[in-house]
Amino acid sequence: MIHVQKLMSLTLAHRQRKAAQTLARIEAAVRLGDRSFIPWLTQCGEALAVDEQQPQPLRQLAAQLVSLCRSVDSGLAEELSPTQDALVRGINRLRRAMEQAAGVSPSDWDFADPVGLQLDASVQRCFPGVHAYLDDIRSPFNVGSIFRTADAFGVDSLYLSPFSADPEHPRASRSSMGALTVMPWQRLPIVDLAAAFPGGNFIALELRGQPIEDFVFPAEGMVFVGSEELGVSPEALQLCTHRISIPMLGAKGSLNVGVAFGVFMNAWRISLYKQGYKAVKRPCRSSFDAL
Repeated sequence: MIHVQKLMSLTLAHRQRKAAQTLARIEAAVRLGDRSFIPWLTQCGEALAVDEQQPQPLRQLAAQLVSLCRSVDSGLAEELSPTQDALVRGINRLRRAMEQAAGVSPSDWDFADPVGLQLDASVQRCFPGVHAYLDDIRSPFNVGSIFRTADAFGVDSLYLSPFSADPEHPRASRSSMGALTVMPWQRLPIVDLAAAFPGGNFIALELRGQPIEDFVFPAEGMVFVGSEELGVSPEALQLCTHRISIPMLGAKGSLNVGVAFGVFMNAWRISLYKQGYKAVKRPCRSSFDAL
């Protein structure tokens, strides 16, 4: 941990970057209930609050952090509480302000889950027979996002084409926010799907299809989400018996594949509940046994 006096002796840009990096590590520790860094946070906040080289909004955030540190340190917050939640938020705001002042832009996969939300595989539920196929999704970020959404909306399992990005790529793993460890998945070429799912309901989420609000979702099936650049492949479209689209009202006329998948899966979830189907608990597995 860098001494506050040493931190304040650095050049402005270096000081901002170093403070942001240090605050990131402290924020992660405070999220887990570690209060040992409060004295350092208090000293750092006091120094930044009177640092005339810093932007005024940043100095205000530093002063607010000092106040929060004193509240937590007074013994009003024993464990994870609204007061400590506010401390995490205060650290996060000052850290992001430091990054902004230093010209550092955070990546989407660098963000942490909201305070108090931890991965708990024991509560995971799914709709048996509801699957999704990632048809040449090349972005690791999108792959990780789809894993997280699949876990949230009760997808039974995920299948990936040979050319889809590796779910264990660092960016995919981080954007999945832990969902990679609880979502069953397997690579499977499209040519093997018909044999693996005989008589399955294969649904393409693609442009120029039936509006999603008019579609009667099946109790079981597999939705195909396609390449960011080319959409669902011709091989997959040939296999699919349904082509479903999300109506667009904007000028762009399309959504990010991860966002579109979320819209589709939420509609499927609602439809299943209305039809009387319930999600059930299942054992946690990160991948399949060989088919």
